[in-house]
Amino acid sequence: MKPVKVITFGEILLRLSPELSQHTAAIYVGGAEANVAAALANWGTDVAYISKVPENGLSRDVLQQLSHLGIHTDRMLWGGERIGIYYLAQGSDLKHAEVVYDRAWSAFSRITPGTVNWEALLGDAEWFHWSAITPALNPDAVDICREILQAASRKGLIISTDLNYRSKLWQYGKKPVDVMPELVQYCDVVMGNIWAANNMLDTTLDTVALEANTKAVYLEQAEKVAAEISQRFPRCKRIAFTFRFSDAPTHNRYYAFYYHAGQVSISREYDTHDVVDRVGSGDCFMAGLIHAQLAGLDDQQIISYAAAAAYSKFFVKGDFNTTSAEDIIKLI
Repeated sequence: MKPVKVITFGEILLRLSPELSQHTAAIYVGGAEANVAAALANWGTDVAYISKVPENGLSRDVLQQLSHLGIHTDRMLWGGERIGIYYLAQGSDLKHAEVVYDRAWSAFSRITPGTVNWEALLGDAEWFHWSAITPALNPDAVDICREILQAASRKGLIISTDLNYRSKLWQYGKKPVDVMPELVQYCDVVMGNIWAANNMLDTTLDTVALEANTKAVYLEQAEKVAAEISQRFPRCKRIAFTFRFSDAPTHNRYYAFYYHAGQVSISREYDTHDVVDRVGSGDCFMAGLIHAQLAGLDDQQIISYAAAAAYSKFFVKGDFNTTSAEDIIKLI
């Protein structure tokens, strides 16, 4: 295995964006944690991606695409029957659009607990990233997350998670709040938004105050929620929340909040009416947090870089962000 700084772990997916009237469908390689790895590799951070794929030509083509981006795939697990698929119209937002999943019995979802030497796969990496999408799949996936998080903790890796919520995936009788708090206790960095935190960690959400619908109230609530997370999960010292608002198909207003050891930093606010593709912007934000922290930047520089990275993804088709670090810094 080639030595890397960062390892991301999650399900590799194919996204189909069909236009049935035209008898066409664009196909993109993606998946939240693969998106994070792609951005990091693009900015020159050595990163490996762990997922599971079946032994066939399609899988090899997919991994070749990841390798072409600079992602190390030599820790990949092999076996199973298929790669998961999801259907989403071009330019739509995963959180709000009509996304259709075709992921049942995917190779990744059939990883069996107790069968992988995670400590060996983690090697000498510095950072491990996972997301809330994985434990949403099934009870075994929860156990797998626990195994790899415990292994990463024993090896002293910095651990981050994204509290991304996919309601259509939590279908096996558990709610996120039944599962996520136990897993988040292993994390040093938590990313999401105040609504996802409430959904997944049962943090307080002042819905009455939020009715004011002002930036000042949103940021005030963000600080309260972040303080609550850091108090409940002592290992978690860094919390980042994003705020995305859209009132038209190609519109987005965007800013982000960062909490580190009791101190708050806020990104600049971005606004555009030219969104091309929303998918992966949150993953690019997460990648920005990782990249900037590993580069030793201060809190304001970290949140500024992460927010600009996320914003830049709105103008790139596909799941992966190909915007250079130089262009992101220009945005800031």
